[in-house]
Amino acid sequence: MAAAVTAAVTFPSTKSSTLSISSRTFISSDRLTFNKRHVLKKVVVVVGPIRAQVTETQAPPKVVKHSKKFEEGVVTNKFRPKNPYIGRCLLNTKITGDDAPGETWHMVFSTEGEIPYREGQSIGVIPDGIDKNGKPHKLRLYSIASSALGDFGDSKTVSLCVKRLVYTNEQGEIVKGVCSNFLCDLKPGADVKITGPVGKEMLMPVDPNATIIMLGTGTGIAPFRSFLWKMFFEKHDDYKFNGLAWLFLGVPTSSSLLYKEEFEKMKEIAPDKFRLDFAVSREQTNEKGEKMYIQTRMAQYANELWELLKKDNTFVYMCGLKGMEKGIDDIMVSLAAKDGIDWMTYKKDLKRAEQWNVEVY
Repeated sequence: MAAAVTAAVTFPSTKSSTLSISSRTFISSDRLTFNKRHVLKKVVVVVGPIRAQVTETQAPPKVVKHSKKFEEGVVTNKFRPKNPYIGRCLLNTKITGDDAPGETWHMVFSTEGEIPYREGQSIGVIPDGIDKNGKPHKLRLYSIASSALGDFGDSKTVSLCVKRLVYTNEQGEIVKGVCSNFLCDLKPGADVKITGPVGKEMLMPVDPNATIIMLGTGTGIAPFRSFLWKMFFEKHDDYKFNGLAWLFLGVPTSSSLLYKEEFEKMKEIAPDKFRLDFAVSREQTNEKGEKMYIQTRMAQYANELWELLKKDNTFVYMCGLKGMEKGIDDIMVSLAAKDGIDWMTYKKDLKRAEQWNVEVY
């Protein structure tokens, strides 16, 4: 069993196979082919006066793939839209500065242990009210921002990191995102309809000695906060992180840096196990004077990152804006080429090995 959290929460301002049957007494070189899925029944081959017999055999059993992630016992879709869990808002706090370009809120909901999620999963939220067709609103998915123990350490809460969506459309009208505004406006004590949990893509690696590279933009930080709390703020009888966690977080301004104080505290706790790099696009530049986006910051460690990506126990997780992966691909293409490797092919191999994990929106 895991012990309670002792750290406080802080917030800043498929192919066919060929079977060949041969004998030195055969006078024919004909080959017999069978699909590997089929059982080879009794076959008699007569060549002249010689009778060769193949006894009944069976294709080898299918190899079961063992995941490198914490997939065993993972629960999905316990609660669905027709029967959501009714949670209660316990805490809702703005975690961006007043001068930040947009508001981001951290919120905690009660679950009473009824939503057994894992780090890296998501939940759905169904906002109150009806849509323009008079039907209940559809759910929106949000990455969970808390460890399985939750912010209070009792496995009875779930947390989200939500940015309030407000924009001006082509007609000049101000449009507010239905669910994000519903969530950001929630008051403690208010009910919220929750579905899920869902997702296995972003589950943590089982290997406690793994190198975990986390690439997040904005609220894409959510699953990484859940990872890092488990690694550095909690004590577990069955898990002790001894690898390297490396977080790259991209935001527009320093007042938009999310959970900065928490991450800096983690760095104090485990300086040899946690590396932290921010990319603040509107305030920082590189040596060429280019804006510091997440891929720009990563480029400063390009060779080191490439060497890590050659190892079997390095896992990359990416969460945030949809366009971020292309910028990172651009860095890796040239690095892989130096070793005579095609990056896009190599990345597919990493994905098959569960070492390249992407959740973007």
